Amino acid sequence: MRNFLLSQLLLCLSFVGIAICQGVETNDIQTIPLEITTGKTTHIVFPYSIKTVDRGNGGILAQTAAGFDNILQVKAAMASFDTTNLTVITGDGTLYSFLASYCPNPVSINIRIGKSMNVGATSVAEPNEAEIEQALIQASQNDSSNVRIKNQSSQTKLEISGIYICGDILLCKLTLTNNSPIKYDIESLRFSIRDKKRPKRTAIQETYITPFRVLSDTTSVGPNTEHTFIYAIPKMTIPDKKLLSITLQEKNGGRHLNLKVRNRHILKSLPLTTP
Repeated sequence: MRNFLLSQLLLCLSFVGIAICQGVETNDIQTIPLEITTGKTTHIVFPYSIKTVDRGNGGILAQTAAGFDNILQVKAAMASFDTTNLTVITGDGTLYSFLASYCPNPVSINIRIGKSMNVGATSVAEPNEAEIEQALIQASQNDSSNVRIKNQSSQTKLEISGIYICGDILLCKLTLTNNSPIKYDIESLRFSIRDKKRPKRTAIQETYITPFRVLSDTTSVGPNTEHTFIYAIPKMTIPDKKLLSITLQEKNGGRHLNLKVRNRHILKSLPLTTP
C-alpha cells in the first residue's frame, strides 16, 4: 500500500512538471547567416545604435565604425575558423543573432537590417532625452572628484576624475590634456566591458557600450590645451574578472590611451538628483 501511494505521488508530480513546462512560452530568435573573410570588411547597418557585441570565438574581429554607432564592421581574424555565433544588442533593446562562418569570397559584404525585419527580440528600454540632458548638466556642475584614473603617452594624458550616477544613467567625466606642440586629432573614444586577462582557447566576450550622449564633444584638442568630456552611459556594475575599458585612439598617430575602470571605482559613484 505504501509503495502504491508513493508511486501515485510521483506520477502526480510528473504531471505537474509537464504542466509547468507546457505553460512556458518561448519564441526562437531567427539566426542570420553571415559569411566573412580576412581580406574584406563586412559592414552591417542596424536601425538603431549598437549597445553590446558578443563574439563566440577569436576567429571574428568586430568593432563599431568610427563616427557611426549603428554600423558594425566585421572581419575574419584568420584564414579559417570554426563556425561560431555573433550576438548584437541595439539601443531599442533588440537582440540580433548571427551564425558566422569563413568564406573566401562572401556573397555580400554590406548588409542592412531593416526595422521591419522580424529577426530580433525586444526587451529593454532606456532613459529619455530629457533625463539624459538633465543628468549631463548636473554632472558638469559637480566639481567633486571621487576617482583618479589616468594614462599618459608622448606628452598627452587621458584622465577620469569623476563618476556619477543618476537613476539609470552612469556619467564619466574625462579630460584629455595635450602638452605637445602637435594637435591631437581624435579618431575614436570607445567604452567596452572586457576580461581583465584574456585567456586562450576560450570564447572572447567584449561588450561594446554605446553612450547615450556626450557633453562637450570634440574632434581634436589643440597644442598645449586640455578638453573635458562628460559621457552618459547605461548604469552598470562590473562582474568579477572584468573591467570597463575606455580607449582613445589618435587619428593618423600613435598616441593611443586606455583607462581601466574597475568595479570598486564604479561603486564610488556620486549620486545626482534623479530628474
